[in-house]
Amino acid sequence: MARRKPRIGVALGAGSARGWAHIGVLRRLVEAGIAPEVVCGTSIGALVGAVYADDDLAQFEQWVKDLTWRKVVGYFDLSFGSGLLKGGKLFEYLRGDFLDKRIEDLPRPFGAVATDFASGREVWLRAGPVADAVRASIALPGLFTPSQDGDRLLVDGALVNPVPVSLARAMDADVVIAVDLSSDIVGQNSRKARKAGPPGMLEVVTGSLNIVSVRITRSRLAGEPADIVIRPRLGTLGLLEYHRGSEAIAEGRAAAELMIPQIQGLLQDWA
Repeated sequence: MARRKPRIGVALGAGSARGWAHIGVLRRLVEAGIAPEVVCGTSIGALVGAVYADDDLAQFEQWVKDLTWRKVVGYFDLSFGSGLLKGGKLFEYLRGDFLDKRIEDLPRPFGAVATDFASGREVWLRAGPVADAVRASIALPGLFTPSQDGDRLLVDGALVNPVPVSLARAMDADVVIAVDLSSDIVGQNSRKARKAGPPGMLEVVTGSLNIVSVRITRSRLAGEPADIVIRPRLGTLGLLEYHRGSEAIAEGRAAAELMIPQIQGLLQDWA
C-alpha cells in the first residue's frame, strides 16, 4: 500500500528587511511543485507567510519590488512612546490590501509567533484577524510599539522563536522546511568593522540584534530541527533596507533552488 502524501509545512524566520527573501523561496518552491500546505512565521516571516496563505503572493511581490526608500519612509509614523514607530500607516495599508481576513478563513492553515512582554513566554497566534497577529509578531522592541492583545502586551516573536519549526510540527506538518535568514549576518559585522573603522551607534545596535538572533536561532533549530533548512545569504542587507526587495527576493529564490533536489529526494521517501 502506497503511503499518503506528506503534509508540507514551512517555517519562515525573522529578519526584518531580509524577510523579503521569503517571497523568492516560496515562489520557487511552488514552481517546483513543492507548495507548503502549513504556513508558520515569525516577525517578517509572519507577514509574508500570511500573504502566501491567502494566495496573494504575486501581488505582494510586485508591491515589495516597487518600494523605494521614499515610500518606505512614508509608511513610518514616528512615536515617542515604547517604540520608534507606531506602525499605524503601514498596517492600515496592509490590512486593506493584504491582511483583511481572519486566520480561520485563510485557504491554508497559518500561525504566527509573538512574545508575551510581561512573562517572556512564546505565544502562538492561530485565530482572529490576520493583521493583528502579524502586527504582534512583527513588533520588534525599540522599533515598533508593542501590540495590545486583551490584557497582555505582545512583542516580536523573534525574541523566543525566530524560526518556528515547533509551531509547524504542532500544526501537523509531516515535513518542515525552515527558512533561516541569519546564517551569514554576524560575519558581516566584522567585515564592515575592518573596512570602515569603529561602527556607529545604529550599527552597534543592529549588529547586537544580529548576534542575539543568530544565537537564539541556532539554539532553537538544534533542539527542534527542521527536515530541510534553506539559508539565503543576506549579510549585506541591512535590517531596515526594505527598499532592496528585488535583491532579497532573488537571493531567496537562488537559495531555494539549491535545496530543491534534497527536498524532492526527501518527499520521494514518502511515496
